[in-house]
Amino acid sequence: MAVKMRLQRHGSKKRPFYFIVVADARAPRDGKFIQKIGTYNPLTVPASISLDRQKALEWLHKGAQPTDTVRRILSFKGVLYLKHLLRGVKLGLFDEATAMTKFAKWHEEHEAKLKQRSEENKRAQRAKRPGGAPVRRVPQRNDQPAEGPAEA
Repeated sequence: MAVKMRLQRHGSKKRPFYFIVVADARAPRDGKFIQKIGTYNPLTVPASISLDRQKALEWLHKGAQPTDTVRRILSFKGVLYLKHLLRGVKLGLFDEATAMTKFAKWHEEHEAKLKQRSEENKRAQRAKRPGGAPVRRVPQRNDQPAEGPAEA
């Protein structure tokens, strides 16, 4: 049985939201799957991705083939880099502690870049607003006191 790691679309029309799943290659896109390993929301800047790295790594070691988009997501989250480092450990190029140190260093740098990108996006959004500051709407009230029944 060929196993793929792919996206399963959810959300409404023009508002996509995806589950990252492991499924049989013959199953339909939104059909039966073996295991859900994460979510992906492309509408946020930067895109929101939650992924169980350990499950993804296990499925890669078992031979699951990621689709192109999922491969990019795994690369972005560092799963493919971690797989690469663990392969080096298996070949005896370095020990596991060194591999985890390299991954931790990469992860810190990656998170710093993401935080900077997110802050730049927030600044750009604030600059687009007319007036610069957020506008707070105050509900209008009638300044006239409430009167009893009108006399004619």
